[in-house]
Amino acid sequence: MNPKNKEELITVCETTARHPNQSRDRGTPLGSGAVGRYIVRASVTLALLLAAALTAQTKHMQSKLIIVDPGHFHATLLQKDMYPWVDPRVTVYAPLGPDLLDYLNRISLFNSRPGNPTQWVLDIHTGSDPMAEMLRGHAGNIVVFTGRNRGKIDRILAALKAGLNVLADKPWIIASADLPKLEEALALAQQKNLAAYDIMTERYEVTSELQREFVNDREVFGTLEKGSAPEPAVRARSIHHVMKVVAGTPLRRPPWFFDIDEYGEGLADVGTHVVDLVQWTAFPDQALDFRQDIAVLAGRRWALQMTKEQFTRVTGDADFPPALAAHVHGGTLDYYCNNSVAYTLRGVHVELEILWNWEAAGMPSGPGDVYEASFRGTKSRVEIRQGPSERFVPEVYIAGANAGVAAAVEKRVAALQSRWPGLAAAPSGPEIRMVVPEKFRVGHEAHFGQVTNRFFDYVTSPKSLPAWETPYMLAKYAVSTKGVEIGRKE
Repeated sequence: MNPKNKEELITVCETTARHPNQSRDRGTPLGSGAVGRYIVRASVTLALLLAAALTAQTKHMQSKLIIVDPGHFHATLLQKDMYPWVDPRVTVYAPLGPDLLDYLNRISLFNSRPGNPTQWVLDIHTGSDPMAEMLRGHAGNIVVFTGRNRGKIDRILAALKAGLNVLADKPWIIASADLPKLEEALALAQQKNLAAYDIMTERYEVTSELQREFVNDREVFGTLEKGSAPEPAVRARSIHHVMKVVAGTPLRRPPWFFDIDEYGEGLADVGTHVVDLVQWTAFPDQALDFRQDIAVLAGRRWALQMTKEQFTRVTGDADFPPALAAHVHGGTLDYYCNNSVAYTLRGVHVELEILWNWEAAGMPSGPGDVYEASFRGTKSRVEIRQGPSERFVPEVYIAGANAGVAAAVEKRVAALQSRWPGLAAAPSGPEIRMVVPEKFRVGHEAHFGQVTNRFFDYVTSPKSLPAWETPYMLAKYAVSTKGVEIGRKE
């Protein structure tokens, strides 16, 4: 017997301990009734194995979730799976409307799926002021914020002042004027020994992790060049789609999603992932000073034009709401979701492009979101490509390499086998492509569980949050907000 993790061990103990004729009741507490009598007689071997597993792993704090106004599907992806240390009863505060109903539908689908269904039980409060009711109720120790971004930092501050740990979807702010509030929130979390974390899922993508490994291998990459404004040393772009399928269900977006004053432009929202990956890759585990290390040089924005028919298809609303009237011309919405930004990070020139298309070609089986990035070093370039040649699957390449780099790549691949068994390097002309075993390509939705588990580590031990994380957040939001503001002036 060799259970893979603590969760499997707990399942084994439950299954072995119960009476052969007793059906498993997930709602029955361990130690009660007949189950309790059989647990007393559980195998000593299993008990020892469980004790060893609990000792070897972090013993997470038992926690209870509070969900406030879940206006974005990311709230449900955090609940796509169960967590042994999280109470299955979740308290939800939200006004009764389409956003709440969409959330409830997705949780219901998770609870009723044939394979590995979840067992969430929702305690729903539909008052007119969800935030105030949540602060009065104090129904758990972790509050989750997703959805509307304007004013999110005020909600985060209020939750921290009330002694709650905060897991909040990006972005926390969409205007640079709110950077002082962000600083205040992060400092408050530290003072009160609380965890406050934003959901940076893309750090868990295997190709991003591999790019980081090779960029920081001096024998493979050399050192990061500084570049110039015309020829930046770092380029990255992301492409998202308005119409998409999430967890097997076509995505409905709320009308306010298209209000850039409420939700933010592309760089302020999904662009935070790209800014984060750049600094996480180029300067790993190093505290950045957003006042000294960053200079935003240029920004640009342009609109994705959406017809009323498209708007109706993705929102379910028959017409554009009054809040969007200023951006509707001739029956078409100018949705300012596309941005580019140029900046320097510790003197390194960086250029990013954040793009939104209506939908991927061949939807729903067509390519999903795209992330591509190139880091130029003195010995090679390390690139993630996700174009037609890669069949729109992200791949890592070592390009433009100097003599001797191939041997260094092989050496690094060998060293990485303990983390990614089966990883290989495949020469492709003058380039080297990383061959990534399929089992490590877990997909975007699975990354939400990975981020959440990391957050639970910080809830259990707030001081285990790396010292560089807070400066990273400030640097990231300085770039994303100031880049948008420069673009609006162009």
